[in-house]
Amino acid sequence: MSKKVKVGIIGLGFMGTTHLDIYKANDKAEVVAIADVNPDKLAGDISSVFANIGGGDNSVPLDLSAMALYKDGMDLINDANVDLVDICLPTHLHRKYAVAALEAEKHLMLEKPMGRTSEDAKAIAAAAAKSDKCFTVGMCVRAWPEYRYVYEQLKSGKYGEVKNAFFKRFSPTMEGKSWNDWFSKEEFSGGALLDLHLHDIDQIVSLFGRPTAVTSTGSKAVRSDNAVDHVFTFYDFEDSKMVVSEGGWSATDNSPFEMSFQLVCEKATVIFSPTGLKEYYEDGTVEEVDLSGCPGPTGWHVELDNLLSAIQNGIPANKYLTPAEAVDGICIAEAEQKSIDNNGVKTKVEYKQEIG
Repeated sequence: MSKKVKVGIIGLGFMGTTHLDIYKANDKAEVVAIADVNPDKLAGDISSVFANIGGGDNSVPLDLSAMALYKDGMDLINDANVDLVDICLPTHLHRKYAVAALEAEKHLMLEKPMGRTSEDAKAIAAAAAKSDKCFTVGMCVRAWPEYRYVYEQLKSGKYGEVKNAFFKRFSPTMEGKSWNDWFSKEEFSGGALLDLHLHDIDQIVSLFGRPTAVTSTGSKAVRSDNAVDHVFTFYDFEDSKMVVSEGGWSATDNSPFEMSFQLVCEKATVIFSPTGLKEYYEDGTVEEVDLSGCPGPTGWHVELDNLLSAIQNGIPANKYLTPAEAVDGICIAEAEQKSIDNNGVKTKVEYKQEIG
């Protein structure tokens, strides 16, 4: 058996605790270090952690006694016992810690978004290009079973050409649910547009490539200081297909999380909804897709296992996502922000092509 990858996690919020649970259940990994500014979390108390999707019983204290514990993530990065740094910090801190980890010659798992701005993301991608270590960004939906299955079927030609595509991602409010309420601060999170809706932007890039322009409308300051809390966007690919996505976290905190999509193709309409994934063929046949043989159970599990395997085998960790694609998603989100700020004017996407 290959040597276990020694993991250090910076940030024990929703994603940090989720990653911790997944690593603990994966025999390729050993979590050896944790960093967090909150002393209660370092003592194992994660009762303040809120999950808008999934999540375990956070009332049960964690046993972190076998791990090195740090108040400062930089100290964890400099721990010689850590092979892989997993950064689950507020978005505005990603560039600082990600670049430091790569320069310290650590493998890196960086939660999404890659950076608070496309310039931040480009700087991280540039640092990754200089490193020989494995690097990936937590755009987990690319590895989510339903989304990955449809991606593979589309690429195989099973459904034929896509005519229309619709993506939706709704979350209960994240207001008051994070350290220093950073989700609600536009400067820190970029709002629902960058933190939540970005997943569907990324799916669109994955399936169709780069749109040339976007037309967006959105609502601001519903649950935040002045961030976009809900967005609706049309994507221009300069062809006949219509591609639309909608997302937001303006709903009440007791509302359900929903991620869904509908693809209208030449041979079939494919719908993923809370009731499952189904294929509706032009000949009248309806197929309920059995995903039991797909990697899973979630995209988080798949992306982390892929990263661990890449580290053990000395290969790039880009099966699901490249750094350039992660930068592209943020460039598109910034164009959507500009369109919203200009009352829905069609806006060209400015890509950071020099890092491609």
